[in-house]
Amino acid sequence: MRFGRISVLAISLLLPWFGAASAQGNWPNRPLTMVVGFAAGGGTDVLGRIIGRKLSEVLGQQVVIENFGGAGGMVGTARVAKAAPDGYTFVLGSRADAINQTLYKKPLYNLVDDLVPVILIADQPTILITRNEFPASTMPEFIDYVKKNQAAMQVASAGAGSTGHIDCQLLNAAIGVNVTHVPYRGGGPAMQDIIGGRVDYICTLTGSAVPLVEGKTVKAIAVLTKDRAPMLPEVKSSWEQGFKDLEASTWFGFMAPKGTPKEIVDKLHDATAAAMEDKEVQKQMLAAGAIIVAPERRSTEYFKAYIPKEIEKNAAPIRAAGLSME
Repeated sequence: MRFGRISVLAISLLLPWFGAASAQGNWPNRPLTMVVGFAAGGGTDVLGRIIGRKLSEVLGQQVVIENFGGAGGMVGTARVAKAAPDGYTFVLGSRADAINQTLYKKPLYNLVDDLVPVILIADQPTILITRNEFPASTMPEFIDYVKKNQAAMQVASAGAGSTGHIDCQLLNAAIGVNVTHVPYRGGGPAMQDIIGGRVDYICTLTGSAVPLVEGKTVKAIAVLTKDRAPMLPEVKSSWEQGFKDLEASTWFGFMAPKGTPKEIVDKLHDATAAAMEDKEVQKQMLAAGAIIVAPERRSTEYFKAYIPKEIEKNAAPIRAAGLSME
């Protein structure tokens, strides 16, 4: 009888473990939620929906997109940081998350400690564009002109602390100039003033610049990377033009709540990697201005090591510019 009671007690203690193990083994057995920390229809949302559709096919469960905008993506990522670590809620994080760690006095989460990196998915190169009447057309000409006329010039951005603002701060620092910054409430209004010739230049992601460059409503000076952007093959890279002091792009990748079992992280990683190999996904990503990362950059270990470096890299221009948000 005593043995029976001990056996029952032992089994009862093990049941939660067996249940958790079973849940991990059956994952996913219901729809998943991909949180996007920006509005529906925006660049990050478009990328999320492209990869999400294929991911649903690979996993055999629907991946539902939920948009939680606010604070440069921080509200959405904070929601995932506090979610149950069961693999059913994850976030399409981005470079904005690395920026927010320094930009905000009290970030809503610790990007390194509160989330588990799953996989780096894509990059969007940054492009330097100017108003059409801007006197310079190449990177060397741009640098020469800005050095001589910086006091009378204005650089636009989608807002203080936005990726474009940080990239132009890095650019200006590398050139050695101080140009008046004009922050807008979003990329749309900023671009309208570039088109209208009311401000001189802006650093923005290729996805939003492609139709404007192709429509010749703005002037493309350079893609701020080593290589040309495949979606704008006619625009030379800054490195190609001799300016090798800056490489600017924005990354996107999946992150899950801290404590998510490794088995589930691995399954989500492998399913996403399979989706990234799909030719139609790659084609759609390219049309949206993004480039699927190379295979050697897709491991969870790579992404885990990459995030702290990105936080530090983006902290430098934020501190130099004295930027701070509550």
